[in-house]
Amino acid sequence: MDAFSKFFLTAFGILSSSLVAFGKPPNVVLIVSDDQGYADLGCFGSNEVRTPHLDRLAEGGVKLTSFYVAWPACTPSRGALLTGRYPQRNGIYDMIRNEAPDYGYQYKPGEYEGTFERIGGMDRREILLPAVLGQAGYVSGIYGKWDLGVHKRFLPLSRGFNDFYGFVNTGIDYFTHERYGVASMYRNDNPTTEDKGTYCTYLFQRESMRFLKQTEDKPFFLYLPFNAPHGASNLDPAIRTGAQAPERFKALYPELQAQVATEERPRKRYGDKLYTVPNKPARRLEFVGSVTAMDAAIGEVLDFLDDNDLAKNTIVIFFSDNGGGGAADNSPLRGAKGQMFEGGIRVPCIVRWPGKVPAGATSAEFLTSLEIFPTLCATTGAQPPVGVPLDGFDMLPVLQGKTKSPRKEMFWQRRLDKGARVGHWKWVESARGNGLFDLRKDLSENEDLSKERPDMLAKLKSRFQNWKRKMAAAEPRGPFRDY
Repeated sequence: MDAFSKFFLTAFGILSSSLVAFGKPPNVVLIVSDDQGYADLGCFGSNEVRTPHLDRLAEGGVKLTSFYVAWPACTPSRGALLTGRYPQRNGIYDMIRNEAPDYGYQYKPGEYEGTFERIGGMDRREILLPAVLGQAGYVSGIYGKWDLGVHKRFLPLSRGFNDFYGFVNTGIDYFTHERYGVASMYRNDNPTTEDKGTYCTYLFQRESMRFLKQTEDKPFFLYLPFNAPHGASNLDPAIRTGAQAPERFKALYPELQAQVATEERPRKRYGDKLYTVPNKPARRLEFVGSVTAMDAAIGEVLDFLDDNDLAKNTIVIFFSDNGGGGAADNSPLRGAKGQMFEGGIRVPCIVRWPGKVPAGATSAEFLTSLEIFPTLCATTGAQPPVGVPLDGFDMLPVLQGKTKSPRKEMFWQRRLDKGARVGHWKWVESARGNGLFDLRKDLSENEDLSKERPDMLAKLKSRFQNWKRKMAAAEPRGPFRDY
């Protein structure tokens, strides 16, 4: 048994025994934004982006400034979150998507249904968080982005959720709800176009409120994975260059509106052909507008919890599924979505649980999204899956300031790109650059210390290889593994 497992079991035993003191099991609201930059919140230093409700959430909870996701892009990050397991262990360590439309390809009738994007999914043997919480008496709803398989056997209702409204793949047009012209919205197990034309953030807000009103007398798990501010999955280059936002939220940014124009830009994936597309301020306007629209939706949820005396007994967790892409602001971090530099994997995170974690606090402890699964097991009294290795631990004592984080290392791999953090040291080997960095002194990863500290470079590479062997020894699972 490794150190994490020992720590988790000890903490779980202690916390489970103290649940009697907590009274009714806490409700859980898990909110995930999509491609939001590290600095794209007021509470994380932005003087531009309007996020009053997320700022309010931070004022009532703990802001985590050294929080990482398990993969620098959507699908594997979400799979790791819901299983508590590295992508390399649960089998989803790449995207369940087709890249042909990114190069301008348009599907022929019936062709899309036979593609991997439509037939791949999370291995059925994996036990997801809502299934575990369901055994503890929780009712679970998901409203927004699923991204773990389209066939019925992969959809949320087959994985422990009781209710689902949202889209099934990695991205959609915010208004048509189509991915490259193909309808992608579902209600439970069935495709639907009932709300086509309505801004999807409004829909996810609407469905979340319906769920809360129906389940307020039961312990509930609300999973609210927005697509904002992810770029629209539309073949029109003028649209798919970025996010989409309603006019009333874009009107909150007059300085950007004054700079809106178009420009000629090549699409490299389209053979460097020039297209007329929105300029940088226009793309930023759509991005920040979508963030503020999402923030307003989050505000409705927070208001409901307050107005119905549920806030004190509800754990609210917010973070971005990966680093910001497109028009995002990841400062002061280097890199962006898809990269192993901090800008691709370190994300803003807020945790609020009134009376259980300090209000208005900031923690720089080394924590990850792998901690969420075991933390919610411990705090709700749900039993973690028997015989299933988890890669995180209960982080509540860390959030409470009672102990330092036991996490000493974290590893990432995306195809040929590699990354490792051991203590305050970071190693990257990737197509976007290589290096060894001391995050304690160089958060922006500007100074490569590979030559100055070959000993430390060797240590991190060795730890990475140990992790690789450990993952390779795990039971092969998922669509990207050989059986």
